[in-house]
Amino acid sequence: SSRSSRPSAATSPFSSFLNRARGLMKYYTLGEGPNALKVSECCLGTMTFGEQNTEAESHAMLDLALASGVNFIDAAELYPVPPKKETYGDTERIIGSWLRKDPSLRSKVVIASKVASKSPGARLAHIAPSRTYPEGTPPQTALELSRVQILAACDNSLERMGIDTIDLYQLHWPDRASNIFDQREYRRANERPAVPFDETVGAVGELLAQGKIKQWGLSNENAFGVAKILESCARLGVQKPVTIQNDFSLLHRKFETDGTAEACSPLHSGVAPNGIVLLAYGAIAGGTLSGKYTRDARADEARCPEKRARHARYPSFQPRYMSGMSLDVAAKLAAVAKEEDLSPTQLAYSWARGREYMGSVIIGCTTLAQLEENIRAFETPLLTADQEAKVDAACDESFGAYYSRLGEVKRVVA
Repeated sequence: SSRSSRPSAATSPFSSFLNRARGLMKYYTLGEGPNALKVSECCLGTMTFGEQNTEAESHAMLDLALASGVNFIDAAELYPVPPKKETYGDTERIIGSWLRKDPSLRSKVVIASKVASKSPGARLAHIAPSRTYPEGTPPQTALELSRVQILAACDNSLERMGIDTIDLYQLHWPDRASNIFDQREYRRANERPAVPFDETVGAVGELLAQGKIKQWGLSNENAFGVAKILESCARLGVQKPVTIQNDFSLLHRKFETDGTAEACSPLHSGVAPNGIVLLAYGAIAGGTLSGKYTRDARADEARCPEKRARHARYPSFQPRYMSGMSLDVAAKLAAVAKEEDLSPTQLAYSWARGREYMGSVIIGCTTLAQLEENIRAFETPLLTADQEAKVDAACDESFGAYYSRLGEVKRVVA
């Protein structure tokens, strides 16, 4: 993949940063064969494009990311967030208008997007009816990962971005009811009829066969879902997914504790060469692990006077990142970062990058300065064993006493 882009490093105000970043960015391969994807270790998340960021601001971020070696762009049909009928699909449209500015850009980037899934209630009720379907399709009033909806959603995303192929197409969340996002326990009372796995996987297989997507992946999924989808792939002869995009950070390690990491390993998934790799979103917990937010509301207001920060602007969106426990652990991690001469952001991203199952870490931003800071974090060496131990000690309170750290046998409190 080419690492050149507009503006040139010579004319950019970030020129010294760009020259260094391009040389230090690491790349990994997703999948095998002629459709294998070479992606940067850092992936640019775009869910603010069209809501917190204007089209011009979004284009500037895409320019800076690509110029610094980031060739991986992650979008979704429902973006921007918080999702609204008036802005549905705008993120993909902005990516499309950026690509149209320079025809050479398409070959330099790996574009990922996602199809929305079943969602009870009114929040996403606008999506299914807003899509364009083939003539004769029965009215689609509710989201689901059915064949007709997956095929239509992909076609609509391709049209919005003005491209022929989506490099990585992901199922945004399961069709079935499951304990994802901020729900801890699985509740049988929430179980509901769901589209059969074979229908969903079969539709993805059609998109692969038609060349409309090169690879595919899962998102907000768990070990049960991974296993069922792999069973369908084997039964239908469909290419296996190569990625799983889950919420994952120092504050939220569910992926490695609930069996999902095990299900995605090369041995158990049968996906070569690295298994179903993790695309981690929320690696700095929506900004909480950057040290931006504290329990002191007045200090937070001073740092975010324009209310552009996500948690300041949308206090009810992703509240899990701003719980009291999250803020307390974030403060402890900030102290560890200071002791190790790192920024809190560098500490969080370096920890995430060091996981053996990581394929790429997704970053988000609303300003060019934030984007530069986030990309700079990928220049930082991975944490040492001593630093990992300090990080785990700072997080112990949030994990409780059940799990002991390596080397500990028992702690007895008199």
